Amino acid sequence: MSMAFSTKARTLGSLKECLKNAIIPSSIYFSVDKWKNDPKACLQNINNALGRGPYIVRSSSTREDAHTSSNAGAFLSVLSVNHSDIPKAVNDVISSYGDYAIDDEILIQPMLMNVLRSGVAFSHDPQTCSPYRIINWAEGTDTSSITSGCSGRLWQQAASSQYKSPVELQPVIELLHELLDIFNGVPIDCEFAFTQSNRNDILWLLQVRPLVLSEEPESKQEQTLRLEFIQRKVERGIQPHPFLKGSRTVYGVMPDWNPAEIIGIRPRPLSLSLYRDLVTDSIWAYQRNNYGYRNLRSFPLMPNFFGLPYIDVRLSFNSFIPADIDDLFADRLVDYYIDKLMAQPSLHDKVEFEIVFSCYTLDLPTRLKCLHDHSFSTEEVNAFADSLRKLTNNVIDSKDGLLHADARKLKTLMARREKLMTSSSDSVDKIYWLLEDTKRYGTLPFAGIARAGFIAVQMLKSLVNLGIFSCNEYNDFFNSIKTITSQMALDRAAFDKGTFLERYGHLRPGTYDITSPRYDESPDLYFDWDCHHEMPNIETPFSLTLQQMREIGDLLDEHNLNIDTISLFNFIQDAIQLRESSKYQFTQSLSKAMVLMTEYGSKYDLSPEELSYCDLQVFKDIHMTAIDPKHSLMRSIENGKASYSQTLKTSLPPLIASPKDVWSFEWPKTSPNFITNKQITAPVTQDLMRDQLDGKIVCIPNADPGYDWLFSCHISGLITAWGGANSHMAIRAAELGLPSVIGAGELFYRRWSTVGLLHIDCAGHRVEVIQ
Repeated sequence: MSMAFSTKARTLGSLKECLKNAIIPSSIYFSVDKWKNDPKACLQNINNALGRGPYIVRSSSTREDAHTSSNAGAFLSVLSVNHSDIPKAVNDVISSYGDYAIDDEILIQPMLMNVLRSGVAFSHDPQTCSPYRIINWAEGTDTSSITSGCSGRLWQQAASSQYKSPVELQPVIELLHELLDIFNGVPIDCEFAFTQSNRNDILWLLQVRPLVLSEEPESKQEQTLRLEFIQRKVERGIQPHPFLKGSRTVYGVMPDWNPAEIIGIRPRPLSLSLYRDLVTDSIWAYQRNNYGYRNLRSFPLMPNFFGLPYIDVRLSFNSFIPADIDDLFADRLVDYYIDKLMAQPSLHDKVEFEIVFSCYTLDLPTRLKCLHDHSFSTEEVNAFADSLRKLTNNVIDSKDGLLHADARKLKTLMARREKLMTSSSDSVDKIYWLLEDTKRYGTLPFAGIARAGFIAVQMLKSLVNLGIFSCNEYNDFFNSIKTITSQMALDRAAFDKGTFLERYGHLRPGTYDITSPRYDESPDLYFDWDCHHEMPNIETPFSLTLQQMREIGDLLDEHNLNIDTISLFNFIQDAIQLRESSKYQFTQSLSKAMVLMTEYGSKYDLSPEELSYCDLQVFKDIHMTAIDPKHSLMRSIENGKASYSQTLKTSLPPLIASPKDVWSFEWPKTSPNFITNKQITAPVTQDLMRDQLDGKIVCIPNADPGYDWLFSCHISGLITAWGGANSHMAIRAAELGLPSVIGAGELFYRRWSTVGLLHIDCAGHRVEVIQ
């Protein structure tokens, strides 16, 4: 049969007799006009049809559940209403309508008892507009927990997935399919609940409405074809490889060079190709091998699935094994690492701290004990420790350590950049050599310095683990180090606008994003130059006690680390400072190259927005071959737009361990929900005074429908600590095209809500603190 949507009450009434996969609660509804004219008759009808309660009194306005706007949660619903309280509840709902129409309705249903779980379900993903079945649910009796902003759990599967959803959710999937048939394929948004009777789960449909999407959804066939390509790539990738240790792999967005943080999970083609060229295609492997790890050269670290970048975790884990380690041991070790990650997938953004052993630390023998529980012999573990010790000594040596050799390369980068930029070379030649030098003298040493920085932090953590440092002393040490970041804060207070921008103007939110303005291109966007900045107190004095120096010195001798206490702390400080300054140096060259790309593109009337869709290779081709530059750029942009449209329609989990994960998965609880595919850079506020909201990213812990007034202000974005992809605020933000992060989690929320300026990249699932 075929059916059209009406009001909430009438739609449920029409479904009641024909729906097979769920039960619709008994209900009664009446118009506002009828209530105003004869409330007693309405009350009597309620009593006759529904008994003595308790009830839920719900809105059923003609302005809800339309094909162009759902007004989800815009009007009031009142739960657990006793019979005597019905008049007040009905009048409160009518008041929430504002200027109501006389044919607006009130819907009344009995409250469900013995609720097991409840939530909301979509037939399509509001973000990608693709036919993904999405279920956001919570266990327990509160049927409003998801719609009011609690995050709950989130399951997602492709329309044609052959893999079963969790058994408790399968009836909801079947319900979605039935509703799609009834409403002729119109995208569906519904609310549901499960109750239990005689140990049987009973599914109830509480509401169904058209799901408002920002564009026409793609077909199930188009989605299936794309996911089949990804499935085949995953199937090939997880097989044993003759030149790699470990029997299988996992793909993740956060391990190692964490693309989700650096370029986002949906970078545009130019950002993706820049990051690959400058880091993950070869530079990463050269650096690891230079520092004494296994030779993985010629292995690209970051495959992408229709533009979604992932790290090949087996490859990463191979690259953290010292080069002199026995192959059989290395093979078992990589499998152990992957098994541990899959047992604790929440560690996917912490693998270097919590899973792999990549350097020698003063507590390493204790941490290595876990290997004995997984069939590694004492001899093997000791040999592994010796290899890590040798590798670490080569990095931390105060005279000939690799850290300082890499730092010297940065001076070469600066000298060559200055020589190149003052030369008569044309802009394409300059772009080519800026990027080539950035690899050789920028990202390559930066990767090494960053590795030294990791070793430095691990050394400090080991002192805490051994009780030589307290957590406060650990923090005090970091606070005592003056990096380029802290220097920028000092310079912002000390310098005038011109001087400050001359030094820091090359920086931009999204280092690899050509559409993101540099500081010197949009200085008023990032800074209030009329505001006087007090000189910040950056440095906190730190010193070791004599007792700590003796204990650390004894440990260094005991563990045969070729460094004394003072030199160790000089190394730690230098590594942390150089990690930040080396990033500052290589990004100058990268940023300048993107400026030249923008200038070159403007000759052919191509904006940074258009150039963001091209692939870096086109600039190399223009440099190396005699081709038509405009035609080549236009063709690359056209191809990039086509491929990026596929990127925006694809959803994959943060960790892919098997081909089935391409088709169906549960989102990790800590993964925020990014609404829209837009980007925004704006000031942040927690102050909800109306005159403070224009142009701001508003941060509120959670947002029930009572916060809808925010949308009447000219806010630039929204962040909530709690909330799911299908919550009220997520629906409204998607409909209004408001860049939002719903359900950031407490830790991210604490950080983001207390800063001055944020950059939100919703398509890339990335938030960057600017100020």
